[in-house]
Formats: sequence, structure tokens, C-alpha cells
Amino acid sequence: MIRFMQPWWLLTVLPVLALAACYVWRQRHRRAYAMRFTNVELLRTVAPKGLGWRRHAAATAFLLALVALATGMARPAVDTREPLERATVMLAIDVSLSMQADDVAPNRLEAAQEAAKQFVGELPASYNLGLVSFAKSANVLVPPTKDRDAVTTAIDGLTLAESTATGEAVFTCLEAIRSVPADGTAGIPPARIVLLSDGYRTAGRSVEEAAAAAQAANVPVSTIAFGTDSGQVDINGQPQRVPVDRLALAELAETTEGYFYEAASVSELKQVYQDMGSSIGFRTEPREITQWYAGVALLLALCAGGLSLLWTSRML
Repeated sequence: MIRFMQPWWLLTVLPVLALAACYVWRQRHRRAYAMRFTNVELLRTVAPKGLGWRRHAAATAFLLALVALATGMARPAVDTREPLERATVMLAIDVSLSMQADDVAPNRLEAAQEAAKQFVGELPASYNLGLVSFAKSANVLVPPTKDRDAVTTAIDGLTLAESTATGEAVFTCLEAIRSVPADGTAGIPPARIVLLSDGYRTAGRSVEEAAAAAQAANVPVSTIAFGTDSGQVDINGQPQRVPVDRLALAELAETTEGYFYEAASVSELKQVYQDMGSSIGFRTEPREITQWYAGVALLLALCAGGLSLLWTSRML
């Protein structure tokens, strides 16, 4: 879609429209004046025979050239998506005991591993990608890197543990993001955290504290509530229900200006990752196309001059 970077310059189209109106008025006035001639032979010598609509072609092309030039002064641009240099994605995966629930076949953890590996494979190679696992604490398994094999291997090696430290996962991701080399630029790199969890926080700092820290760092946290409310696991021989904490995850995403998703199957989780991969690490930048308008104006001006020479033996 075309937009204008300096739209006030569109006012320069008004004098062109005024000139076009004057031309139309002049042509009508000229026709009325010509009808006053009583000598038909003289009228034929004044108005060359056979030009008809062609009399206006050169003037029309000239006026359109002026419109293109005037519009070009407003600096037209189109939005383009450009990959962000140093863009960093931190993938945080819940490995609490509730992830062994089999409401998502074969179980939540294995399904999450399968979808996460697909996400890693589809993420553009120019992005840094890191991996954090969290249960009672959060650990950086792979710091931000472009080595996709290291991340995939770490995903395959995820193991279950007790408790769920959702807030700690966010804090750990933020620390990992700060470790990305500056490469001559100031501040932390453009980054996003993708956090997958299936249960309620039971350890570490609160989700609200984590949201505030991510918001202050300007790092959106996109969350995925994975699993169903019917999931249950066996802990010490006792069945326990492990419903998904959608509310906390949704609030975390909303506070940090990330996105909240729900996935209750492997296919849904894969779709979530595909949606994320198409938007993470890009920025929309205007690309000026003034030269297009200047080129059109030049072509129209050449047409105006050529038609005028062809049909009237004058430049204009």
C-alpha cells in the first residue's frame, strides 16, 4: 500500500488542478467563440481538419506529468518487511511434571519437543535463537546462537522436574538476551520471548514481576497455553489434575505487548509456531518510491511533446 511521508506536499496538486480547469474553460470558450464565424472556409483554416480528440492528448499527458511530479514531492513510499540485525528469539519450555500428561499424544512434553524442533527449523537463519527450560528453576540450555543444531539437540534432551517457575523463566531469558554481543550498536538487541507452559506457577518470582521486567526491557513475551483442562498426571501414586493456567499466561502476553495462544494438540502448536515465525524479527520500513513518480512524469512529458510535434508541428 502506498503512503506519503510528507503528505502536506500533496497541496501542490491544487495548482495543477487549477491549470486543468483553466484548460477546460478555455477550450469551451474557444468553441463558443468559433461558432461566431460566419465564413466556414475561414473556420476550416483556423481549426485543422481531422484532429478531433487528438487536440487534447498532448495537453492531457502534460497535465498528468505535472500531477505525477506534484505527487512525488510528497515522498510516496511502500512498506517493506526487513529482517532485524541481531534479532533474538528466546524459546522457554516448561518441563514441570505436569508435562507428562497424555491428554496431548503421546504426552505434552514430547508433543512440545516435536513442534519446537519444527519451529527451530523454520526460523530464518539470520536470527539468534536461545533455549531455556524451567521447572523449579530456570536454566539457559543454549545461549542465543545461530547454531540450530545445538538448539535442536538441547530440545531432544529436555527432562522433567518438579514445580513451575514461570516468572523465573522470563527473567532468565532477559539475562540471556542481554548477553548478545553489541556489534557496535547500543542497547539490547530487538528480541522476543516465546514461552510455552501448561500449568500454574508454583516457584520463584511472580509472573507479574516478570511481566514488569520484560515490559521495562521492551521485550514482548508471547505465551502458549499448552494442553487441555482434562489432563492429569500420577504423582506419588496419586492422580492429580493439571489444567492450563490461561489467565496468567494471557496477562503476561498482554502486559508485554506479546501474543497469547492456546494449543491443545500437536497440529495446533505447530500452527502457533508457524504464525510466530512469520512475524518475529522483522520490522516494517517505508521504502521511498519517488523515482517511480518522477519516471512516470518524464514518460508523460515525453509523450506530450511527441504527440504535439506529431499532430500540430509544435512542441506544445
